[in-house]
Amino acid sequence: MKDVPTMRMIFIASALALGLALSGCASGKQEQDMKPEDVPQALLDRKYGQIHSRFTDGFKQAVGEADLRQVADQVVSDISSWKPMAKQSWNGGEYYGWADDSGKWGLILTTEETGRIDSLLMMPVQPDPDTDAARTKSAYGLPFTGEWTVFWGGENVFENYHYAVDSQRYAYDLVQTRDGYTYQGDKTKNESYYAFGQPIVAPRDGTVAAVVDGIADNEPGGRMDPENPAGNVVVIDHGDGEFSILAHLQKGSVSVQVGDRLSKGDQIGLCGNSGNSSEPHLHFQVSDGKDLFDSKSIRVHWEQDRELRQGAVVDGG
Repeated sequence: MKDVPTMRMIFIASALALGLALSGCASGKQEQDMKPEDVPQALLDRKYGQIHSRFTDGFKQAVGEADLRQVADQVVSDISSWKPMAKQSWNGGEYYGWADDSGKWGLILTTEETGRIDSLLMMPVQPDPDTDAARTKSAYGLPFTGEWTVFWGGENVFENYHYAVDSQRYAYDLVQTRDGYTYQGDKTKNESYYAFGQPIVAPRDGTVAAVVDGIADNEPGGRMDPENPAGNVVVIDHGDGEFSILAHLQKGSVSVQVGDRLSKGDQIGLCGNSGNSSEPHLHFQVSDGKDLFDSKSIRVHWEQDRELRQGAVVDGG
């Protein structure tokens, strides 16, 4: 996928990470020779200029070569090799994941159609078997209708980059796809994306605990809104200390108010592209509190014992 959907990029102290697009002093031949599969070794060889030269223009503006060097030097000094962990195709681009030889660090890279790098993440790989083993007390239905694809979801950073942070560890980013693409037509228009405007529903009975509406939807591939990372959002209290959080909803689409009692399947809004989001998608998670960033995410027990992992296609009926 060209633009990785995010709630809030994991560029925080507890998870040293990069979101990049490579540039530098490399020659044209070096640029052409540098393939995504070459990046892990290039990092070990400190060829930061060549790596940075493969960044998209937008990624170059966000992260300079000096930024890449500063962060990467802290990570690669104790790494001798990387091993492939994941590879998928999205929107004409590619997604790659690697683990270092010690199993302590993960490297995630995405490219656009031209092969240029539009994101690069380095983050600690810290499994949490205790929270992995725990599930929500209640079983949850899918928070949408129709067929959706899991872009981020799973119990490791390679399938789910949220995993590195307690507050979002078991979150999902969900999109709609056809033939490997999330859009058709002008990719800079929200209306071109299959998920945009699709109904989002309550995953089980509960009471609306929080609502945000009125935040503008971003233009895909343009500036995101890190000041309002969740964008338009509905939080539902399901009892037993479990709150579902449904974020990035379309501006003006929220159809519920705080205190409303909901039944499973009731529509709460439409999928949008508000907040710190690069393209229309739904961010969904269950937490132990109603505040997304001050609560801990809980691994979801899905109805029918579904397992939603990266790449899975699920049908909400």
